[in-house]
Amino acid sequence: MGSAGEPRIDMERGMVRRLRLLPFILLIGGGVLDVVTPPKFSATAFYAAAPIIAAPLMSLWGTVLTGLAACAVDAAVLAHFGFLDHQDGLTELASIVAVAVMAVVINRLLYHRDVRLRSARGIATVVQNAVLPRPRNRIGPFRIAVRYEAALKEAQIGGDLYAVQKTAQGLRCIIGDVRGKGLGAVEAVSLVLGAFREAAHDEPTLDGVWRRLERTLMREVESRPSLDRQEGFITALLAEIAPSGDMVRLVNRGHPGPLLLLPDGTVRAAEPSRTALPLGLAVLDAEPDRAAVDAVPFPEGATLLLYTDGVTEARDRAGVFYDPVTSLAGRRFAGPDAVLNAVVDDVHQHTGSGGADDDMALLAVTVTRGEDGNDGKPKTAS
Repeated sequence: MGSAGEPRIDMERGMVRRLRLLPFILLIGGGVLDVVTPPKFSATAFYAAAPIIAAPLMSLWGTVLTGLAACAVDAAVLAHFGFLDHQDGLTELASIVAVAVMAVVINRLLYHRDVRLRSARGIATVVQNAVLPRPRNRIGPFRIAVRYEAALKEAQIGGDLYAVQKTAQGLRCIIGDVRGKGLGAVEAVSLVLGAFREAAHDEPTLDGVWRRLERTLMREVESRPSLDRQEGFITALLAEIAPSGDMVRLVNRGHPGPLLLLPDGTVRAAEPSRTALPLGLAVLDAEPDRAAVDAVPFPEGATLLLYTDGVTEARDRAGVFYDPVTSLAGRRFAGPDAVLNAVVDDVHQHTGSGGADDDMALLAVTVTRGEDGNDGKPKTAS
């Protein structure tokens, strides 16, 4: 399945390929400029710039060849004007040689830095897959899709989370956003997801699931100094889709409300009937038990869209927030993947900068009760 960031990566690769032509353009242009202008004019800067530009864009041999070409072109021009045996000419050629050697050194330094960066990215990808494993794309009558985009292009994981669990009570989902950042946020994400996976199977009600998460978070805050009591709270949305697939129950703990996309293109926002503080702030709530469990009809062919505030807080150049309800209204989608692709593309276009200012996590579930309900495995003949 393609990533929403692939077009941007392809564009960057195409730009690098075009930039690799620049050193040769400088060498050819500099040589022509030297030949057609009087001797008092010199294109030495062109010859010096070529290997320096090649260093971050080309391989070792590409940088070496560019440096040799720069020296050769400069020597040919000096010979053409009879300056190759003069002190000034030799000094100029020596400076080009020094720049070419420096370019090779820079190329090696950048190479070793990139090796370390690729290693760090690989580790981050392993961590992401361990902490946020991608759920199956079909569980019974439900088709599932997820997306995660970090605000920083180099990052792989942040403080957003999602999970999907098949239970006796139906399909239970969570999406959330840790208030903090950095490794502390990743630790909180891992903690909450572990507690959710256990509670989703053990607790008979959705109300019991969020209470278990609250207790776990408060207990761990006391024992882990890396979890901040004030800054470590988590906005979360819990969803439970009945096994029949015709009803979804929601518990909202300070999180953006989900959307229900109907087959006819209608978009409905499922706001909580009562507001509640995020997880981890129960001690500050005068009514800690006031989180409501709301039931919403879930027609066949509809898609439940859960997302973090990186979506709704994405701004355009004028500071206007992205509105998924307005953007998605009247549009029909083939399934949850198409919905998430559309939202991510819309956010990129809205911001005009290739992404949002905050991490984005999205989870979409489409109910298709008319299809087989054996977790997506083909039926076998009896």
